Amino acid sequence: MTLIREADLIDSVADALQFISYYHPLDFVQAVHQAYEMEQNPPAKDAMAQILINSRLCAMGHRPLCQDTGIVTVFVEVGMEVSWDATQSLEAMINEGVRRAYTHPDNTLRASILEDPAGARRNTRDNTPAVIHTRLVPGDKVDVRIAAKGGGSENKAKLVMLNPSDSIVDWVLKTVPTMGAGWCPPGMLGIGIGGTAEKAAVLAKESLMDPIDIQSLRQRGPQNRIEELRLEIMDGVNKLGIGAQGLGGLTTVLDVKIMDYPTHAASLPVAMIPNCAATRHTHFTLTGSGPALQTPPSIDAWPEVSWEPGDQVRRVNLDTVSREETHSWQPGETLLLSGTMYTGRDAAHKRMTQMLQEGQPLPVDLQGKFIYYVGPVDPVRDEVMGPAGPTTATRMDKFTDYILEQTGLIGMIGKAERGPAGVEAIRKHGAVYLMAVGGAAYLVSKAITDARVVAFEDLGMEAIYAFTVRDMPVSVAVDARGESVHITGPEIWRQRIEEQAIELI
Repeated sequence: MTLIREADLIDSVADALQFISYYHPLDFVQAVHQAYEMEQNPPAKDAMAQILINSRLCAMGHRPLCQDTGIVTVFVEVGMEVSWDATQSLEAMINEGVRRAYTHPDNTLRASILEDPAGARRNTRDNTPAVIHTRLVPGDKVDVRIAAKGGGSENKAKLVMLNPSDSIVDWVLKTVPTMGAGWCPPGMLGIGIGGTAEKAAVLAKESLMDPIDIQSLRQRGPQNRIEELRLEIMDGVNKLGIGAQGLGGLTTVLDVKIMDYPTHAASLPVAMIPNCAATRHTHFTLTGSGPALQTPPSIDAWPEVSWEPGDQVRRVNLDTVSREETHSWQPGETLLLSGTMYTGRDAAHKRMTQMLQEGQPLPVDLQGKFIYYVGPVDPVRDEVMGPAGPTTATRMDKFTDYILEQTGLIGMIGKAERGPAGVEAIRKHGAVYLMAVGGAAYLVSKAITDARVVAFEDLGMEAIYAFTVRDMPVSVAVDARGESVHITGPEIWRQRIEEQAIELI
């Protein structure tokens, strides 16, 4: 009989979550680097360079890979021969570990979890509770797999109840383009097949806990239908030409993971969940000998990658830029932003819209300004601001037309594509939309020289900040005429892949 102490589980959970907040799995780093080396589309290659540089910086500085430090998901297998020296339930112990990890003073992580989700949506302030899946299994150990899943990729999860005669590959290839780029490719696709609807979704999530190994599978060849499906889906998705950050290119997915389960004769449930460029997961086992702490990898395992904006970069002063100047910007062009911008996400946009509709003045003047869709991590030590990468821009589409019309805002900065309503509002008002790289949050924060809350402090990380930045890199994603690189880029690269039979990862 193995005795597991309460403190050992709590300490192990807290240590694992701190560890994965700043260390990518090395298999992921190696896979992104391989894709980077092969990429032929310069904007996609630049995006992967920023992701790799950010990864190395985070490993060295022990700061979050992404400002969205995720919702915690835990798979726990408890041996039936285990006994506990504990006063709390298993879930309570895990949540105490989450609480300690996310409030650690040396590396504070963003609290993103809201209780009363259909009502007041109050932030729990410590990122609890986790989503916990527990199995009682033979043995005398406690095995824990733990992940921190970002909202941008989680929101792209898909579930379908196919007919038994339907093609899973066809459904995936039809569905992935509808997901846009808000899940921050390149990443992984987790697919669950069979069981019931909820079982398929859990299988998809669980599959993402496994390491990237598709290249070794390709080399030895598939040995069953699931392995065949992995390769078919991997190749099919990459031939879509979506590319890194949805900019068009050779690599959209780095691996496809599949788990299956017996299902009803009339059913074929299939769930698909993507993992983003901030893939975060790890594993530990408690044997009764104390906490299971993570082993830091060597920084030498990270590739030496540099990113330079190039000779054609345009430097922009946000404090003096005019609407007429923004109209000369071209889709795909790289800009370096300096000056003052405001931040604002869903909650801030909703509140500003309500205030304007009620005839109230806004607490900030957005005339001639840019707004950055971000919910940053609090600073520690001598930081001006913690990791501050962009959030998914499409969530703000429903507010865009009204905000542009009422405020005189001339530009927005976010992650991934804009939807049809957002693009049309940008074209209608002659505004612009700029894209920062999702998955490079710590790198972005290095460009912030001053930060202060200027409105809606009660919204926590969704408050409006005034950021002063110096040489913050962005790309023109939608120009003032409404041309979107997230439409043109993938179309160009899908055709090139088809016509030239370009080698894919």
